[in-house]
Amino acid sequence: MKSSNFLIEHQCPQCGAPAILNETDRLFTCEYCRVRSYLIPTDFFRYVLPNIAPKNKNLIFLPYWRFKGMLFSCLPGGIKSRFVDVSHRAVDSRYFPISVGLRSQALKLKFVSPETEGRFLYPGQSFENVIDISTNRFNQSLPGPILYQSYIGETRSLIYSPFYVDDRLYDAVLNRPVASARGDDVDLERYPGGRPDWRIRFIPTLCPICGWDLSGERDALVLNCMNCDSVWQPSKYHFERLNFAHIPGSGENIMYMPFWRIKAEISEINLDSYADLVKVANLPKAVQDGWENVHFYFWSLAFKIRPRTFFGLARNMTLSQPRNTLVTQLPKGRLYPVTMPITEAAESLKIILSGFIKPQKLLLSRLPKITIKPESFMLVYIPFNEKHHEFVHPELKLAINKNQLALAGNL
Repeated sequence: MKSSNFLIEHQCPQCGAPAILNETDRLFTCEYCRVRSYLIPTDFFRYVLPNIAPKNKNLIFLPYWRFKGMLFSCLPGGIKSRFVDVSHRAVDSRYFPISVGLRSQALKLKFVSPETEGRFLYPGQSFENVIDISTNRFNQSLPGPILYQSYIGETRSLIYSPFYVDDRLYDAVLNRPVASARGDDVDLERYPGGRPDWRIRFIPTLCPICGWDLSGERDALVLNCMNCDSVWQPSKYHFERLNFAHIPGSGENIMYMPFWRIKAEISEINLDSYADLVKVANLPKAVQDGWENVHFYFWSLAFKIRPRTFFGLARNMTLSQPRNTLVTQLPKGRLYPVTMPITEAAESLKIILSGFIKPQKLLLSRLPKITIKPESFMLVYIPFNEKHHEFVHPELKLAINKNQLALAGNL
């Protein structure tokens, strides 16, 4: 399904200057006062569509759940994947449209704040129910039994669409009626709602250790301090330090791509060491002395890319089990931004496992019972050499297409 980031009108929290943000923007730099801030929601972002309703109308804002993410389905014949971008009405009412359609992409939205005038209806349908509805619809086209499914890289938000009641129910975005029922028949008072009690927090992008400016791209979920060699991820109220390292690269035009190295507890099968991996994946090599003492790690991407490529890179990186010396410093080179949080990368572990477990009958019998519990993780920057159309790691025999990375901002 095609997707696009929507645009958000905003004001600088420091000087009030206007700004236009992309949906994926987290790091905000004001063009006027130059203050840099990081945007953090209390739970998820809430947006409101613009309206052209007459000034004397009492606006009602209907909530729609918006969901984006990669859906992976493990089937007896292999892994099926697709990108999902849907919106769905969060209030059960036949009078309102089922989704916002393309409006979130065609119009400039604003963040909901307590100052937003109007009555905001509370979601009457849970986000989980909306996901179940969408997933069931997608699953109808899948062949055979589904052994396991997981959403990876999911983002959710609420989009509020404005309406008002006159002689009929009116869509305030277009100022046109949306239902044939008379206004007296549309009883919106029976739906609970009120003024919004939500706003975004902005935290300064200063290193908690040395006070230096943290660096990162606009959509980065992790920021770096080049002064004291530290890496930080935002929490609800501040930045938390991350364990990180890099594998040194050689040559010119190196791009360091971020990966999550995850140690996990796995039930039903023995997969604690590299020797176990050789057996479980039926790799074409004989187990060598000492391999039983080499820890097994999952390697998942710390950046977004289209689903099929995501799965292939994570599977191949995990099978490769890089054992180069790790340097616990930021590399002297270009760093690709972290756009996949560790919480979402952890959701990919069972999908990665299903991509290499052998034989097939073992997959069919054990996969539904297997549980994977992450125990520890580290952010590792891996060097890739830039070529004309792709970034290449010759030793690991991995390549990442530049065009796919350029389009990943919409995922």
